[in-house]
Amino acid sequence: MIIYPEIDPVLFQIGPLKLYWYGTMYLIGFLIAWWLGSRRARAETAVITPEQMSDVIFYGVLGVIVGGRIGYVVFYGLPTFLDAPLNIFKIWQGGMSFHGGLIGVLIAAWLYARKIKRGFFEVTDFIAPLVPLALGAGRIGNFINGELWGRPTDLPWGMVFPHVDHIVRHPSQLYQAALEGLVLFIILWLFSKRPRPTMAVSGLFLIGYGTIRFFAEFLRTPDLHLGFVAFEWMTMGQLLTLPMPVAGIILMGLAYSRSLKKN
Repeated sequence: MIIYPEIDPVLFQIGPLKLYWYGTMYLIGFLIAWWLGSRRARAETAVITPEQMSDVIFYGVLGVIVGGRIGYVVFYGLPTFLDAPLNIFKIWQGGMSFHGGLIGVLIAAWLYARKIKRGFFEVTDFIAPLVPLALGAGRIGNFINGELWGRPTDLPWGMVFPHVDHIVRHPSQLYQAALEGLVLFIILWLFSKRPRPTMAVSGLFLIGYGTIRFFAEFLRTPDLHLGFVAFEWMTMGQLLTLPMPVAGIILMGLAYSRSLKKN
C-alpha cells in the first residue's frame, strides 16, 4: 500500500500570480508535441513543414483547450456550470474532457488542412503520433491534482488517497499515463515511421486509444455525480469512447482497401 503524496496544486506563486501543476503539464504536453512534430516534419514525405509546426501547435492548443473545456461542461457537468457559468474559465482547477478535446482538435485540423490545401486525413495522420505523450502529461496532471482516482484494489501498489477516503485504490491516473501515453506513443510512432495509406495512422490511433480507455475505465472510479450511465456498469468515459475503435477499424479498412485498388 502506498499513501498518495499530497502535492500542492500550485507549482509556484509570485504575488497574485500562480502557476498550477495542472496547466504546467498541459504546457509540457504541447512542447513535446511540437518537438516530435518538428522531427516528423523533416521527413521528405511529410505534409507539414518544420516552419508550419508553430501554426499546427497553435491550432491544436485552441482545439484542446476550447473543445476539452466545452466537452467537460456538456458531458460531465452541465447543471453545475449553468449555476455558475464563469467557472468554465477555471481550467487550472481541472475538468477537461478528452472527447471534447478530440472534437476540438479535429475541427482545428480540418480548418488548418483547408488553409494549407491538404487533405483532412493527411493532416490527422501527421498529428496522431504527436498526441499520446501529451495525453500522458495530462494524466500526470490529473494525478498531481488528486482527481480521477481508481476503484478499490488489494494489489501491493494500491494507493490511499487521504483526501478521498482510506480505501486502497488503483492509481488509475498513472495507469492511463503509461498506457494512453507511452505505450500508445510507441505503437503509433513505430507504425508511422514507414509509409502508410492515408487514414491508416488516424485509424490506428482511434483503435488504440479507444481500446485502452474503454478497459482502463474498469479500474477507475465512475464520476461521483454521474455514476454508471448505461447497463449498470458503463461509465460516461466508456460510452463516449465506444465508437472510437469502430471508427478506427472503418478508417483502416478504407485506407488499405483503397491502397490495394491503386496497386
